[in-house]
Amino acid sequence: MGDSKGILKRSAEDALEPEVGLECKMSKPMIELTRSTSFHQSFSKFAPDKWTVGTYLAGRMFEVGIREYFVVPGDYNLTLLDEILKNEEMQMISCCNELNAGYAADGYSRAKGVSAVFVTFTVGGLSAINAVAGAYSDDLPMLVVSGGINSNDIGSNRVLHHTTGLANKNQQFEMFQRVTAYAANITHVNGAKHRIDRAFQIMLREKKPVYLEISCNLSAEPLAAPCPFYYRNVTISSEEALELAVRAAQHFWSEAVKPVIVGGPKMRSFHAINEFEMLADAAQCGVAVMPNAKGMFREDHEGFMGTYWGSVSSPGCCNIVESADLYIFVGPVFNDYTTVGYSTLLKKSKMMVVHPDRVTMPDGSQFGIIKMNDFLARFAKVVTPNSMSLEAYRRVYEKPQVPSNPDPSSPLQVKHLMARLQGVLGPEHALVVETGDAWFNGQRLKLPRGCRYEFQMQYGSIGWAVGAALGMSLALKGKQRTILLTGDGSFQMTAQEMSTLIRYDTKPIVLLLNNRGYTIEVEIHDGPYNNTKNWNYVKLIEAFNDNETNAKAVRCDTDSQFADALKEAIAYDGLYFIEATLDRDDCTGELLEWGARVAAANSRKHKDNEEVL
Repeated sequence: MGDSKGILKRSAEDALEPEVGLECKMSKPMIELTRSTSFHQSFSKFAPDKWTVGTYLAGRMFEVGIREYFVVPGDYNLTLLDEILKNEEMQMISCCNELNAGYAADGYSRAKGVSAVFVTFTVGGLSAINAVAGAYSDDLPMLVVSGGINSNDIGSNRVLHHTTGLANKNQQFEMFQRVTAYAANITHVNGAKHRIDRAFQIMLREKKPVYLEISCNLSAEPLAAPCPFYYRNVTISSEEALELAVRAAQHFWSEAVKPVIVGGPKMRSFHAINEFEMLADAAQCGVAVMPNAKGMFREDHEGFMGTYWGSVSSPGCCNIVESADLYIFVGPVFNDYTTVGYSTLLKKSKMMVVHPDRVTMPDGSQFGIIKMNDFLARFAKVVTPNSMSLEAYRRVYEKPQVPSNPDPSSPLQVKHLMARLQGVLGPEHALVVETGDAWFNGQRLKLPRGCRYEFQMQYGSIGWAVGAALGMSLALKGKQRTILLTGDGSFQMTAQEMSTLIRYDTKPIVLLLNNRGYTIEVEIHDGPYNNTKNWNYVKLIEAFNDNETNAKAVRCDTDSQFADALKEAIAYDGLYFIEATLDRDDCTGELLEWGARVAAANSRKHKDNEEVL
């Protein structure tokens, strides 16, 4: 059987990550049970008298660390949900719609490392698919399960409800194949175990969503008990390639006069955050993060320069990064948003890129079969300290001006709102920041050590944050309190999930910046379509609550009102919603700059050849 030590380990995101692949011998189940402590603990808590397709899936979910899962019921998945509910160690979270359930699973995966969402056939699945695509873009492990049609109807010409009325009933499956790393139909009990285990294997290995469609008449069908779950780890670094890559990196580093290191968003999903800090400690150079990696490197580190975001970077950061003769980007995503409409002054000839599975050198040479964290840890052991870029940054850095105290009765301004939020942030908080000017306001915050920070930049789906806040609040319950920073336009897209936040007593602080429009789109390209209908947000929250909990909502028009409300919110034992009314044109200078450059990128004339990073 081989050595089974370390079959499962707990990752930094508090989820179980299988490590070593072995084959399970069904003839010796008790031996296998004793060889995996995690397996034994999981199934000593959940061991039904009769295993079914549904309970088998529930067991695997619990085994990898899922404790809450997100659900919208429909007739095709009701029996499946009955089976999943038999594992009372997990909690079912009922959401208002499938899109929000997907967003919640996205947020849960960011905090926990893995998540699950259940939908019904087609009408549910196609509603959730937008959220799943966003999770795919950010490398988030997510199990998506849809109830499917009766296995007897597969291949038939019967017209079924929740379909387009065509004989071909595979539209949902084919669409999910495009936004997941693995998709499988379970239309027969034979092969169900293999397909379920294969889905978990790929989800955890590839750090992507996976999709299972289970025929509605099979969920309660008997299935053999599970074996310890593990998968063969094919991402072990090649020792030879790793050594060659480190030697090449040493060469380019030693030739550089003023090198810098920049962290990207893929560091988290591929478990390289600690190794990135090891390299930063050893290199002693200036260190920055890309905007969608904020919170992945501690901001009290002596080498931290802030966010590198082209012309809207933290003060002093852009000049140092772009003037460096070597920049090492770790797990970056270069798109039109992160490059501010492709306006950055980075050059490939000066760039070393550490990808999740390979390293690219400034001369274009690539070294494959190398895990990101392995390369960073090995390079950190041999890198020669070079503080030239950090010293240059300290010479040019000017501390941002703190807004002067306003007249208490003056209309609330976003700069004063953010200054007050900065004053109360602590390691006990986790920020969820919506697409919009909140992006830029959030980047200005200096995060205390341990304070989480999440936003969705690659996919940028407006409305994501309410559902994501639900998922994160549940994943972090008892550990950190979620603070949601959103705008009125985004909020109106997914507002009904506030009722779910209240229902499950998650107690976040919600800061709604109400400027009556889609401000981020105003600054890219304005028009009457960017206006929103104003709501009575306080009454809305009260309606969602219906006097069932002590959730509270207030409206703040002045600085003093906001100061009082935020102070109360921090100490309040319940959901606290603050509507902050702002002038329509009250936005950051960074948004103005960024919006103009993105607009220019969107409107550029066609070229046959255009170099991109």
